Amino acid sequence: WEKDGQVSRELWKKAGEQGLLGVAIHEKHGGVGADILSSAVLWEEQMYVNCSGPGFALHSDIVMPYITNYGSEEQIKRFIPPMVEGKCIGAIAMTEPGAGSDLQGVRTYAKKDGSDWILNGSKVFITNGWMSDVVIVVAVTNREARSPAHGISLFLVENGTKGFIKGRKLHKMGLKAQDTAELFFEEVRLPANALLGEENKGFYYLMAELPQERLVIADMALARCEFMFEETRNYVKQRKAFGKTIAHLQTVQHKLAEMKTQICVGRAFLDNCLQLHLEKRLDSGTASMAKYWASDLENGVANQCVQLHGGWGYMWEYPIAK
Repeated sequence: WEKDGQVSRELWKKAGEQGLLGVAIHEKHGGVGADILSSAVLWEEQMYVNCSGPGFALHSDIVMPYITNYGSEEQIKRFIPPMVEGKCIGAIAMTEPGAGSDLQGVRTYAKKDGSDWILNGSKVFITNGWMSDVVIVVAVTNREARSPAHGISLFLVENGTKGFIKGRKLHKMGLKAQDTAELFFEEVRLPANALLGEENKGFYYLMAELPQERLVIADMALARCEFMFEETRNYVKQRKAFGKTIAHLQTVQHKLAEMKTQICVGRAFLDNCLQLHLEKRLDSGTASMAKYWASDLENGVANQCVQLHGGWGYMWEYPIAK
């Protein structure tokens, strides 16, 4: 998978068969019908086995909610059941070469042509992009709007649509088995029913969904911290130097104690955020704090754990290197 830059389709279908996709999607839409805490168990367990390749969380807890929350009955029936089965892989295309977090800087444009839309533009860093069967594309639909936020819409673009071109799989420093791609849209003609939700309401939909997206990233980051800590603790208890295991060295013990404390404090905050979100009380600011704190902590823990592995921490055969 890492050499291929993607996982297999068979894996996605097996995940669907095992009920691992669309866990928090309501049963009436074909989902499992559990709550967000059940989804969180899946995100965390995937991190605990150091498997970052499958973009299940993005597919189930970022892409699918847009369709169930804002889609028509027809769109929900068309996409959600095969997405739950792992036969239709979802992606969301926000980021562009010139617009990342600044969604109001989006240049991809869709103009009306009768009842159809003509879509032009490009996107980059799109998770699940290469394998995607349906992509939610963020595009400007009203260039005359009083602010960019009032002129953005979302579109469902299916793989195989004329003019929809997948560029290359991007070679990344990490997440090597996760297919991250460039996407291009050249005079893509879309029917009226490709519009997701209402015209020019896309920015508001994005803002409404961002807390959950940030929470997913935060919880996965913290779960990776927990995994890296356990992996390193096991290593230092086995690795010998100066006639004893390096776990006996007080400097190593101090490092482990510091990391464990930071991770436990982070876990308490994340669990609180998960509970708030379950009660529909998680606001954008708190979700942003969780994402910032947990991902920053993940970076620090990864660095410390690699150092505690010594030279072996730099070798790809050791889980910590990944």
